Amino acid sequence: MVHSKAAVTDVLVAGAGPVGLTAAAELRRRGISCRIVDRLPARLPYAKAVGIQPRTLEIWDRMGFVRAALEAAVPMRGQLTYVNGVERFRLDLVLPPEVPYRFAALPQYETERIIEEYLEGFGTRVERGTELVSFVQDAGGVTGRLTSPAGEEEVRTRFLVGCDGAHSTVRKGLGLAFAGGSFPEEYMLADIEVDWDLPYGYGVRAMHHDARGAVDDLLVCIPLPGDRRYRVSMLVPPELSTAAPQGADAVVHGLEGGRVPELGHVQAVLDRLSPQPTTASALRWSSVFRIGHRLVDRYGEGRVFVAGDAAHIHPPTGAQGMNTGIQDAWNLAWKLALTLEGAGAPGLLASYDAERRPVGEEVVGRTVRHAAEGVQADPEDADTLMMREAQLLVGYRGSPLVQAAGPEDGDGCGPLPGDRAPDCGGLSGQIAAYPLRLYDLLRGREHVLLLYGPGPALDGLAGLASAVRGFAPGRVQVCAVLAEAAPEAERGAPVPVYRDGRGEFARMYGVREPAAFVVRPDGYLGARLCPPTVSGLAAHFSAVFGS
Repeated sequence: MVHSKAAVTDVLVAGAGPVGLTAAAELRRRGISCRIVDRLPARLPYAKAVGIQPRTLEIWDRMGFVRAALEAAVPMRGQLTYVNGVERFRLDLVLPPEVPYRFAALPQYETERIIEEYLEGFGTRVERGTELVSFVQDAGGVTGRLTSPAGEEEVRTRFLVGCDGAHSTVRKGLGLAFAGGSFPEEYMLADIEVDWDLPYGYGVRAMHHDARGAVDDLLVCIPLPGDRRYRVSMLVPPELSTAAPQGADAVVHGLEGGRVPELGHVQAVLDRLSPQPTTASALRWSSVFRIGHRLVDRYGEGRVFVAGDAAHIHPPTGAQGMNTGIQDAWNLAWKLALTLEGAGAPGLLASYDAERRPVGEEVVGRTVRHAAEGVQADPEDADTLMMREAQLLVGYRGSPLVQAAGPEDGDGCGPLPGDRAPDCGGLSGQIAAYPLRLYDLLRGREHVLLLYGPGPALDGLAGLASAVRGFAPGRVQVCAVLAEAAPEAERGAPVPVYRDGRGEFARMYGVREPAAFVVRPDGYLGARLCPPTVSGLAAHFSAVFGS
């Protein structure tokens, strides 16, 4: 056994799935030293989580690698639902035109490859075959014990992030409660090709109802890259069924080893439920899995945090799990970076639990309802339902980190503090001859202060920009968006100026008078000030950066 002297790093990330890779990539993008370890010797070649939500694509846009994902993924255009062989419902996944990305499908191993290659661009590689087996924390940091084929290693880190799945060592080491339960059903997963002629880009949900109207047979197919390739899930046949692990602490969730469905098992379900006669082929992998639903009582303690499946597990309905975990990691990473740089306010890290745990609770509850009753369990209008499934309605109103809405704010006036900052088009500058999106201005930046003015004058911008640079030096970039501006009026402007020539910014943000919007690194509004004042901006930024 080899014992090495304790290595030192700013952050240790346990688990190199999409969530852990996101955390590590965001930290490295901000110049934070980071190690990421995973007990597996290589990425698993399984198409487990495949749905990519539009909000996740917005995150990848902000990080800078969305193009690689767009080129590898396939569109998810909708779902066809069949009951007892008859088409009952066709859902088209349609979003408002100002949303920059649509729904997509991408095998999990491809998602991991893309983020891992991006991470390697910062000189950080996943340490494969390396497992965190224990840790202790104190006031100054965390000491972890790693094992690998080379032996045992002690690592000293200022923070530890557990992205190590449903059976998380980090969660157990913190002693976090993980209340919930599991569904009795067992399912098969398989990656196959079929020869049917159903519409491209549509998922398929085919059910059989018994005489009482209960579902007694199920087939769900999600398109994957390739010609008529799908990840299919089905109920387990009796010959593959086993009893679930028992005990109050048994977390039942995810793929199981030992029981591997064969192509014949998949074909038997297709023969019963496929909307068209079809033959399955090219079985790449298969497994049996069970579904749990649990949520931790808190997302961290001291210098140790959990994210993704380590914090919340739930049915895969609507492809919410991995995408929720990626947002966990993104929320935490920028706050860790500011804290490590000595620029974060004392309560900054506490806002991770305050913001993300309510999101996890909502997702667990909603997916459990949808798994049992279908999406009709939530009687929302179709547009709201679609925006929620796309994770575009996730927000942090009421967070201690965002400005409280003022009396001048109200429904219908655009996004409020804590809401996602929407995209818009039609912006133009003095040099670029093509229209820009707002997200073009935000990409690769941290906190951005957007100053809006309805006319050509730039009066007051210099004072606001100077004040912000004074109480948040080097931490906030300032841009002006003007309803109209003559080129000569922009001469000597203290900040970059863009014109809202088509009025899209004013419409999306609900403004006509001078206003200021603070967009956080994770793309949410931290503050909305109408009119903008130095005191209002100072009050908001003090919650982020301290006095």
